[in-house]
Amino acid sequence: MTIWVTHVLNGLSFGALLFLLSSGFTLAFGLMKIINIAHGSFYMLGAYVSVSIMLATGNFAVAIGAGAFTVLIFAIVLEEVLLRRYHLRDLPQILLTMGVAFIVSRVCLIIWGGDPLVMRTPSWLSGPLIFGDFVFPKYRIFLIVAAAVVGLLLWLVLERSRIGAYVRACVDDEEMAAAMKINTRALFTGMFGFSGLLAGLGGAIGAPYIGAYPGLDFNILPLALVVVIVGGLGSLAGAAVGSVFVGIIDSLGKALFPELSYFTIFVPMIVILAIRPTGLLGRE
Repeated sequence: MTIWVTHVLNGLSFGALLFLLSSGFTLAFGLMKIINIAHGSFYMLGAYVSVSIMLATGNFAVAIGAGAFTVLIFAIVLEEVLLRRYHLRDLPQILLTMGVAFIVSRVCLIIWGGDPLVMRTPSWLSGPLIFGDFVFPKYRIFLIVAAAVVGLLLWLVLERSRIGAYVRACVDDEEMAAAMKINTRALFTGMFGFSGLLAGLGGAIGAPYIGAYPGLDFNILPLALVVVIVGGLGSLAGAAVGSVFVGIIDSLGKALFPELSYFTIFVPMIVILAIRPTGLLGRE
């Protein structure tokens, strides 16, 4: 019984990282209809920056903040300089963000080299948490708690604040929102930057867990796509449900059928889409 609880908690901890990544992805799509192929690169950049800052300062909080805010600034510049030129133009956006992903990947390789890097876990989060016969790493518990806190804050911002009301208004009818004197351009830039911050935060928090290495961006991006497709594009609750689903399925699949680990993720996704094409919590 203990081994199955461990597998489920492993899945929840990995799902926590996927939630931080996919929540930003689904926010960008839900508000601006941007399918950001560079979102995995945002995650990887946050991981690399946090590893470097941790080595330089030894301060875990500073490293996490630096990784998240570096990606925030990068995302804002990307939206201001390039993406706003192609608003609501799907193919140019996909091609542009794909090009950005390749550029970020190459720059990271030049700066940090080809060796995998793992951020040192702070002393207060290192080691196992022990309850009788049950042993589980403290840091993975921290990942689950951190994602839950971020999810709660996102819900409060989007559902209980004026900014959230503006976002929902722009999602429902951008032209009407602009006519009501809502600064849609500033809102778009801010929310795209915020989606980048969430991806960078995921990469920074995930750096002691899965590290940073060349190709991480294109390894993590398909899983984020599965999450938002299963949960429903543009739905924050769907991102949470999809992250838990994919994380647990991934963990159990690797334990039971290691040679079919990708199969165990994508087949349930296909079944869900066959039954409900908009995803579990997507709009009809």
